Parts: sequence; C-alpha cells; structure tokens
Amino acid sequence: MVKAAVLRAPDQPLELCEIVLPDPGPGQVRVRLQAAGVCHSDLSLATGKLKQPVPAVLGHEGAGTVIATGTGVTRVAVGDKVVLNWSPSCGQCWFCAHDEPYLCEHGDNAAREPYATLDDGTPVYAGLGTGAFAEETVVGERAVVRLPDSVDLDLVAVLGCAVLTGAGAVFHTADVREGQAVVVLGLGGIGLSVAQAARVRGAHPVIGIDTSAEKGLLAQAHGITDFVPAGDDAAKKVRALTGGRGADHAFDCVGGSATTRAAWSAARRGGHVTVVGVGSHRDTVEFSSLELFWFGRTLRGCVYGSSDPDTDVPDLLDLADAGALDLAALCTATTDLTGIDQAFDDLRRGHGVRTVVRLDGTAR
Repeated sequence: MVKAAVLRAPDQPLELCEIVLPDPGPGQVRVRLQAAGVCHSDLSLATGKLKQPVPAVLGHEGAGTVIATGTGVTRVAVGDKVVLNWSPSCGQCWFCAHDEPYLCEHGDNAAREPYATLDDGTPVYAGLGTGAFAEETVVGERAVVRLPDSVDLDLVAVLGCAVLTGAGAVFHTADVREGQAVVVLGLGGIGLSVAQAARVRGAHPVIGIDTSAEKGLLAQAHGITDFVPAGDDAAKKVRALTGGRGADHAFDCVGGSATTRAAWSAARRGGHVTVVGVGSHRDTVEFSSLELFWFGRTLRGCVYGSSDPDTDVPDLLDLADAGALDLAALCTATTDLTGIDQAFDDLRRGHGVRTVVRLDGTAR
C-alpha cells in the first residue's frame, strides 16, 4: 500500500488515499519517488481536456530511487537514482529504427492498462503511464533514465518533461542557430526551458509573450531579452524588435488555435513555427491557402522535444552543471500531495512556473 493522489472523475478534486501497488514484474522497476513537477498536461488530463481513464494517479514529471526490480532488468539496479520517462521507446518499431524514439508506436502502452488497484480492488491507471503523484510507482525499465548519484532529485524532476520538451524543441525540432531571433509564447516550465535553450544556442533577441507580467520578469532573468504582454498587437511589437521582419523561430508553448495563430503572425516570412504545447482535438486552427504560399513559413509539431531521454538527459545535466541551464528557476513553489489541487489552480491563474511535489511529505 502506498499513498497517492487519485483522480476519481474528470474535473474533480484529487483524493488522497492508499493504492495497492504490485511488485515489479519482468522488465519492470519499482521507484520510490522523491519529487514530481506539476505540469499543465496533468491539469489537462485532470479536467478531461486530454483523455484519461479513471480512477488514475496523474503526474509524469518525477524523480526518485529504484527500490526493486523484476526479472530481466538490466538498465538500472536497486539504489539507482532515476528520472521518469513518460514516453519510453521500445527500440524496435519503425520510428525507433529511424531515430525517432519520441514517436514510438508503443510509447503510450503503459497508460492504457491499469497498474495498481484501490483497496476495494478497483483498477487504477497511471497518468501517461507513470503515476508520479504517489509515494512509489512501478514502470517498465525503459521508462526510467539513470542519473548520477550526486544529483538533487528535487531539481531534476523537471527534466522529465519541461526541460526535455522545451530544450529539445530548440536543439532538435527547430535547430535554432546563433544570432537567430526567437519568440516564445507562454512562459511556463516549457516556455522558460525554450528561452534558456535559445540563450544557450546564442539566439538574439529572445522575446517572451505571456499574459502574466510576473512570468515575464522571471523569464527576463533566465533567457529572454524582451517581454511583450499577450494581446492583439503582440506580433506587431515582435516585428518592431526584429527589424520589422518578425522572428526566425516562434514557439507556441501553450497549444491552442489562438496561440498557434499568434506564433504564426510573429514569425517572419520564411520563418519557422513550432507547436510545443498540447491542445485539444476539438480546437482547430485555420490557414488560408494564399497565406501558406505567400509567407513561406514552416509550421511543425513537436512531441517531447524530439528528444531521446537516454542521451539527452545526460547532456542537459551537463549544461545545468556548467550553469548554462538553471533548473531551480523552474521550481517556483513546493508542496506535498495535499497541495496538488492548489498547484492546478496556480496553473489556471498563470501563477509561478512549476510547483514541485515533495513526496517525502515535506515542502520547503
């Protein structure tokens, strides 16, 4: 029995209760979690914006220590520190064989089947296959990435989604180059990671757009050179900061028709628009045939930052150790399992960047 925050029904408060977590089976590991970031995707799963079988334990941005392994496990051992990978690649499908593990055909298999039960035997699902809003979880061995023993697990939890997705969008999907102009729409955990990675690549200017001036101030200390309040004239202000042309790269870190169109308008002719945020399947974006031709822009999606966590997590840790990436800047609040609903409210109000849930029961 382990304590967990359980979603019983969409758009309802989480219930703190105990779940029955089985021993790890073949190829599985059991992880005692220390920290989990509260991501906007968790909120979308909780509200039903994204599909989620219930009851469920959400949370996919987690870090902890392996405490048990099933038969056949070779990637990690008991005592290893790990970060969760919510989209583990199988290593064998067509996409994996063509160096696109982030599009693996089997990356979401674990999210489709129950992984635990309530005390009455009711099956429980793991949100995005990881179930990080709990004291412990059981996942496949490919769903964890081994970390150095020296890492601070409270900080590196955000590597599991925000940093991999945001930095990967810059390094891999868009391949931003030195001197290029970048605009970032949405300055949450992913947006701030985009801004920091753009700074690493030598982009200039790096312009942030958000409805929250508070986030703008934080982002100016960690990557962006200019802040533009969200609004109908935001694209005009971006052009004024980029020689009248618009940005070489525009990143929609929110996900939705309004922000995607805003990113499109902020990009220059021949520029690149990368949609990083996850929107609803009911929210459609329209473009005229003429504007697609005339502006010559490239519009692309970005799944998990086009990253391979096995190779990218060590690289990102190196950047953090060198001071090029500031993981602590993303962690603007801490709580325990009882505070996740408040963290969701903070996300709705645009307050702060990332709340980190301390799963040892303490919040600093």
